[in-house]
Parts: sequence; C-alpha cells; structure tokens
Amino acid sequence: MKFQLALLKALIAAAVFVHAVPISRDELVENSAKGLRLLQLSEDGLPVWKTEDEVLQLLRSGARFFDVTETYEIQQELDKTSAESKNAGEFSTAATFSPPSHQSQVTPLLSRLSISNMQSYLSSLSGFNNRYYRSQSGADASAWLLDTVQDITRGRSDITASAFTHGWPQSSTIVKIAGSSSSGPVTILGAHMDSINLSNPMNGRAPGSDDDGTGTVNLIETLRVLVSSGFRPSTPLEFHWYSGEEGGLLGSNAIATSYKRAGTQVKAFLQLDMTGYVKPGTPEVVAIMPDFIDQGLNNFLKQLVTTYSRLPVVVNVPCGYACSDHASWFRQGYPTALPFEGIFGEDDPFIHSSGDTTSVNGFSWSHSLEFAKIAVAFAYELTA
Repeated sequence: MKFQLALLKALIAAAVFVHAVPISRDELVENSAKGLRLLQLSEDGLPVWKTEDEVLQLLRSGARFFDVTETYEIQQELDKTSAESKNAGEFSTAATFSPPSHQSQVTPLLSRLSISNMQSYLSSLSGFNNRYYRSQSGADASAWLLDTVQDITRGRSDITASAFTHGWPQSSTIVKIAGSSSSGPVTILGAHMDSINLSNPMNGRAPGSDDDGTGTVNLIETLRVLVSSGFRPSTPLEFHWYSGEEGGLLGSNAIATSYKRAGTQVKAFLQLDMTGYVKPGTPEVVAIMPDFIDQGLNNFLKQLVTTYSRLPVVVNVPCGYACSDHASWFRQGYPTALPFEGIFGEDDPFIHSSGDTTSVNGFSWSHSLEFAKIAVAFAYELTA
C-alpha cells in the first residue's frame, strides 16, 4: 500500500510537471517590472520568481542557477522545436575530433605568449572598483575590454569586434574572425569579464583577478598572438567575454540562446574560468570538468594539454549545474569543455571578495600561462 501511495504521488507530481502552464508574457512583463528575477535552479525543475535580495542570498549560499528572465520565451520556442525534431528522429550524437596535428605551426606561437602583457591587461581590468554587471564600473570595464580588443584587431577586414548589449549596464564583447575557405561551424573560446563582491555587489571592491580576470586576459593574449602572427582560420573563430556570469550566467545564456535561435552551428566551445591559482603544497594540474560537457571534446582537450602544456591533466570533481558559462552552451546542445586551475577544494579561496588579487599566496602567472597555451592550441587546431 505504501508503495502504491508513493507511486500515485510520483505520477501526480510528474503530471503537474509535464502539464505545468508556461509562464505568460503578461506575467513576465508584470514581474520583471517589479524587479523580480526568473531563475532556473535545476535541470528538471520549474523556474521560480525571486527578489534581488533572494537572488543575492542564493549566491551567498553557493547555489548555482540560470537567470532566464530575458530568455524564457525564446527558450520555450527552442524547446518546442527541439522536441519536434526528436519526434522526427533527429537525435544528436557525441562530437568527434581529430587528434592534434599542427604542432609545427602551434608550438612557435606559444613562445610569443607574454606574461607581462597579461599582467598589464589584468592591472587595468582589476583597477575598476568592481566589474559587477549592474554597476557603472562594470559597464566601464566592458567598454575598456572592447577598446582593447578593437586595438588588437584593427586593420584586419576579416575581423569584427563588437559589444553584445543586454538589458543591464554591462555589455558582453564578441570578436569574430571569418573563415578563409568556407563558412563552416564556428569555434568559440569564452571567459566572463564580470566580478562580484558578495558582501556588497554594487559598491564593494571586487578586483576579480582570478575570477575571472585570468581567463579574460588569457583570451586577450591568445587573440593578440593569433592576430599578430597573421593567422587566418579556415573556419570561423570567435572570442567571447561575457557579462553577468556571477548573476546567473546572464550574458552567455543570452548569447548562446541567440545563436541557437539563429541556427548557428558550433563546432566546439571552450570556457576559461579561473586559471591562476595553485594551492601551496599541491601539484600543478589542469583539472578538466567531467560534467555538463561533451566527452568527445574533453578527450580532445586532454590531448591538447598533453601535447602543448607542461602540466599534467586530471579529471576534476563534478562542477554541478550552471557552474560557469560553458553550461549555457551545453544547454543548447553544443559541444563544451572547461579546463580549471585545480581540483575543487584546492582552488582559489579568495574569490567573490576584495581579496581576489594577484598578491595572494598561491597566485601563479606561470600556471595561468599554460591555459593561454591551451587556448592558442584549441583555436588553431580546430580552425586551421
């Protein structure tokens, strides 16, 4: 009897989930006008409305989520189309990638990566009081980033660098390098350029040197090396710097959703989020995420690390739901991967505070340089 009652409850719960009434446009408009945010707290759960204070409490508790306030209606359309495709027999398969084969071209590029350049970029980036996506200093930081990559790409007619604007002050930045021989699927490297002080997001000091200043400057320097070397990819290559990751993957979710809606094919997506800290007394590693990723791309990433980095590769403990921007792309069915600075529990303990600086014991530029090497190799091997 207990089993039957439990089964009945489960069936009722399933029925409620399957037949739950979608959130209406009127509800979206009304609640958004009140300042409420619509959050997806789990992969299978229904989205819930939260106040800004409740969102901050979730962040402080370490909860991970998508803020889908601006993308809910688009996602409903995409989910419907996806369901129809699956019903028609169109199922996706795991991505496959050829082993690294451009060592003679890639290896010389790695020697052109400059720690001093990355130090200079990070000095400017961390000089803003914070890079919170809703603050003026966060908006100013995104303007600095766009100016910086436009300076790097100036004079290349095959490259565009532009802001992707959102409904909050801070923009994301996208650099697109056209493929020379064909359109083809796009390869994307991403990082989030925002930072947060969980004690006082709007006004608190948040240099964000490691989270995610390191990933941000790794990609700036990767772009500089590829452009200055005259590299012209055969298939499209893009660099993304996202706004609002710390608020619920806002920028990457908006961009990944827009790409999916446009039917853009993505060959591979690599996220760099925290690459500069080594816990004193622990070995240096590249710890790749095992969940919410494409296993084929992860296998390729392992090969890249072995081929082009001095560091050993290990598999991290699970990252969990919505833990960084790669989850936005994984959510849309694109192949994703994320190499991380160390095993969780041995990563930077100073993030999300005024203490996230390069002066902490354990910050290592030589460690972060290895991730820039991986980024150069990823970009070249997949687009040459």
